[in-house]
Amino acid sequence: MSEQSAKYSLAFSCIGHTFAHLMAPIFFVVALTLETEMGLTHGEVVSLIVLGNVLYGVGAPLAGWLADKWSAAGMMSLYYFGVGSGMMLTSYAQTPLQLAGCLTVTGLFGSIYHPVGFAWLVSQVKKRGAALGLNGVFGTVGPSVAALSAGFLTDTFSWRAAFFVPGFLIFATGILFFIMTKRDIIHDRPMADEVHHKAERGEIVRAILVLAVTMLCTGLIYQTLSPALPKLFSDRLAELTGYGTGQGVLGVGMLVAAVYIVAGGMQLIVGRMCDRYPLKWLYIGAYFVQIPFLVLASQMGGAVLLVVVFIMVSGNQASLPVENSLVARYAPPNWRALAFGLKFILAFGVSGLGVLLEGKIYDLTGGFDWLFIILACLAVVGFCGGWLLPNERRAPIAAE
Repeated sequence: MSEQSAKYSLAFSCIGHTFAHLMAPIFFVVALTLETEMGLTHGEVVSLIVLGNVLYGVGAPLAGWLADKWSAAGMMSLYYFGVGSGMMLTSYAQTPLQLAGCLTVTGLFGSIYHPVGFAWLVSQVKKRGAALGLNGVFGTVGPSVAALSAGFLTDTFSWRAAFFVPGFLIFATGILFFIMTKRDIIHDRPMADEVHHKAERGEIVRAILVLAVTMLCTGLIYQTLSPALPKLFSDRLAELTGYGTGQGVLGVGMLVAAVYIVAGGMQLIVGRMCDRYPLKWLYIGAYFVQIPFLVLASQMGGAVLLVVVFIMVSGNQASLPVENSLVARYAPPNWRALAFGLKFILAFGVSGLGVLLEGKIYDLTGGFDWLFIILACLAVVGFCGGWLLPNERRAPIAAE
């Protein structure tokens, strides 16, 4: 494999990861406008994306299986075209039912990226931890770009532009990707010198069982925080965002973007650490950081709340490159995309119900106090589960 091909693969995988995290954050910022425009409560609006979020995860194993049996690059082309088309169609929705339908279609095509994009990436690079960390940064940039673009386009034009413009860009990227694959500039042939970690059968079974629990915790926290942050900032940080005082949603979007930019930097740092330090202890540490700050977020306000949110979201995001490195470590290369697919059925499929949880708790209590306590309990479960992962004699994720 040429270095040029590897660089293009990393670039399109990273860009694809950014696109994979646009739909939901755009919707959660736009939801502040839709509450008034469609005459719905906060819980009713966010429920429109629940099925799309569930399919975003549930569709992942099938996408991974198709990539293993057919072509990872071919599935990536389908991903770009499908998500781009789905987001452009969403901009034309006239009723809540139509909006829910378009978001569902977009979520289904969006399910392709994580199992296929991650498995494709780790087959094309040598230093997996660093590559997954950089890829994670681009994934975290997605919500930042989404929040900023949604705020700007909604305030300047309409909420429809907030979906159409990124949808068009994703579709155009798909055209470029497709052309480069047809010319064999990009492909999905694995590296000839890939070395698979030979874990014992007992270690593999143990790791799978533990990760099934901890990845669900990570996903639930992430999926619940995504709709909560814009609403939390509009409620508790009105003096900073200007929301409700004649200002639009741009201020809210800017704060959400700042949070995910900082969290993305943490993913880059931890990703590099994955090539040098035991994954188990990095994973435990990421959960340990989240627990006290999720509890604090239930009570804080003002500038202190902003600092707390920065740290708790960074802790959640820091666990992601470690999780992906663990999957790459224990999954056989010829089933890796399917393994990532099974991971994301938990991380995005089942945990997609966290959006419903967030909306219901807010509508029932009028705030987020109990929501953050529940998320702190999930972080405790993940912390305890991390201790049960197999001990590592070395960290062989990167092929030197």
